[in-house]
Amino acid sequence: MLKSLSNGKTLLLLAICCLLGAALGGEAAYAEGEGASYNYSFWGTTVTSPAAYQATDLYNGSDLGVGAFKEPSDLHVTADNRIYVLDSGNNRIVILDERFKPVKVIDSFVRDGQADTFANPQGLFVTDRNEVIVADTGHNRVVHLDSEFNWVKTIEAPESDLLQANFKFQPVRVVMDKARRTYVMATGVFDGFMEFNAEGAFTSFIGANRVYIDPVEYFWKRISTQAQRSQMVMFTPTEFTNLDIDGEGFIYATNGDQWGDNIKKLNAQGNDILRRTGYFSPQGDIRYTIETGPSRLIDIDIGDSEIYSVLDSKRGRIFTYNGDGHFMYVFGGLGNLLGEFKTPTAIERMGEDFVVLDKALGEMTVFRTTAYGRTLNEAVRSYYRGDEQKAYELFNETINMNANLEFAYAGIGKALLRQGNYEEAMKHFKRSMDQANYSKAYLLHRKEVLRRYFGAIMTAIVAAAAISLAAVAYRKSARRKRGVTFE
Repeated sequence: MLKSLSNGKTLLLLAICCLLGAALGGEAAYAEGEGASYNYSFWGTTVTSPAAYQATDLYNGSDLGVGAFKEPSDLHVTADNRIYVLDSGNNRIVILDERFKPVKVIDSFVRDGQADTFANPQGLFVTDRNEVIVADTGHNRVVHLDSEFNWVKTIEAPESDLLQANFKFQPVRVVMDKARRTYVMATGVFDGFMEFNAEGAFTSFIGANRVYIDPVEYFWKRISTQAQRSQMVMFTPTEFTNLDIDGEGFIYATNGDQWGDNIKKLNAQGNDILRRTGYFSPQGDIRYTIETGPSRLIDIDIGDSEIYSVLDSKRGRIFTYNGDGHFMYVFGGLGNLLGEFKTPTAIERMGEDFVVLDKALGEMTVFRTTAYGRTLNEAVRSYYRGDEQKAYELFNETINMNANLEFAYAGIGKALLRQGNYEEAMKHFKRSMDQANYSKAYLLHRKEVLRRYFGAIMTAIVAAAAISLAAVAYRKSARRKRGVTFE
């Protein structure tokens, strides 16, 4: 019985794969083999795009004079462009200045008068006070150091009714908000991020992913015996893969969900408030082959003006979106050339530029903006700040460099909408296929036309009514006169 069910399930899955292959075929291969820079049209086709970023520099530990990096897993860049590299295999943190010159190496700290070290740390975060928070995975703890790298506190395995009796605390990523709450991503935790208060006490989980139920698995579970069901995969929420926090305390997170939303923006209640008003939901590549599948996002970096970037480990690409969820640009890839990676593991902005960490090679690649990238970034920032005129000018410059960037037309339309130029805004919304904003501009334009010509329209209506009344009165008078003559 079980063998026949298994064969039937295999045939059903093969049939589904064939249908998906027919749907994704040829065109998907185009996106899969696309170069370092491209975009997606409203219709989902891959279109060419100028490069927004170009790789310019490559650094490793030996070149920097601090010894070879060994499987570095995370990095952080502060507001003053200091670069913190978590050299996990060497159990240390290497600090560099903005010119990539060594500043300090932290391989130990003093706790309660005793020297202490890290063990295979996997996550690193630096606060706006330059305090260092380390997910010390091998020691099953989170270590908090102050700006002088003195020990402040340690968060160890918590005790709570919310946790299972056999729970093992293995933190791998960590951030801290301005209220000094610590959020930890731990291995094997499906309930969301673990939240600890300023004193280091566990308080709750936040932002659990929804359980995805595979319809094929569900069907077979329904018709299988209890013994067979016990051997099948359980339906569990997807684990998060990384997180970052912005200046307002919102947590941006990535997860391994291939079917739902793999990028989230969590508020204090753990609700996802990410805006997804672009042509497609932010998710990395939307076109791919059956063999490789969708993107696997493993890191996220939050810039200013709600611009955020995500790292796809499967193809080594960095995708950037604006706050509304429009796909801005992509760069990177897997390979042996400058600007390509073997095992990319972390991304960070450094001013206008990017630093990408390769775990396998122990290298950092620096990407600097091109004229196109700077113009597009500043256009999005200008619109975010409410500077409509500047946004209008910069989006026009962007279109001159890349006529295929359809959402830029929407940006121009929004700027014109804020300026009150509704008729011109309608033209740009139509070009960008932005139906919602086109309707808004159309209604405002119609009201504007009615207000502009209201006096003339009412005068015409009153005049027409007066003429009509006069004509009726004249006809009545004429009939009366004819009646008198007849008598």
